Amino acid sequence: MSDRISRQDLAARIAADIPEGSYVNLGIGAPTLVANYLPADLEIILHTENGMLGMGEAPEEGRVDPDLINAGKQAITALPGAAYFHHADSFAMMRGGHLDVCVLGAFQVAANGDLANWSTGAPGAIPAIGGAMDLAIGAKSVYVMTDLLTKQGESKLVDACSYPLTGVGCVSRVYTDHAIFDVTSDGFAVTEAFGANTVASLAELTGLVLIDATGGSTAAPTTAEEN
Repeated sequence: MSDRISRQDLAARIAADIPEGSYVNLGIGAPTLVANYLPADLEIILHTENGMLGMGEAPEEGRVDPDLINAGKQAITALPGAAYFHHADSFAMMRGGHLDVCVLGAFQVAANGDLANWSTGAPGAIPAIGGAMDLAIGAKSVYVMTDLLTKQGESKLVDACSYPLTGVGCVSRVYTDHAIFDVTSDGFAVTEAFGANTVASLAELTGLVLIDATGGSTAAPTTAEEN
């Protein structure tokens, strides 16, 4: 049994958790996939910070309108009733607490909900803050969509972020290809594990003490002495 799910499956899982009537911003990159899986029978209004409410899913091939793009310059569609407005008005919506949910990518998420997603701080790295700081502090719920591990096998869930912060204590929930984690006052709580993953195996991968949200117990990584 696989211990990972695809980005498409993860996007569909996130879409299933977004309440009807929500105003939602989807960050650049993988989070934009969520738009393709929102239930057609629910009214969920997508916002893009370059100035649009009522964004639809990606257009079919051959039906691209070059005037309709999201903040990542990807082609989008407009749903009936969509509205366009000035960039400044769009950021006022974000900063004013008018968005219910935003879905962002991440380099790191700390156990206290700190988010680092705009720069690794490495020499020559190109910073890409965009509207992430405004979304992180302005949205009522901040969901992170990311792989659990980097390409080097390091956990993106950490005790404390070592990269420059985007927002402090702002993340509500982290959706990864291995499991879903809620940010609690006591650290990360595993609410759903995919495939062969368990709370214990996730603790080994992350090196963190994790809470089993279903049973209230915890799992810690095995030390070398215990092996």
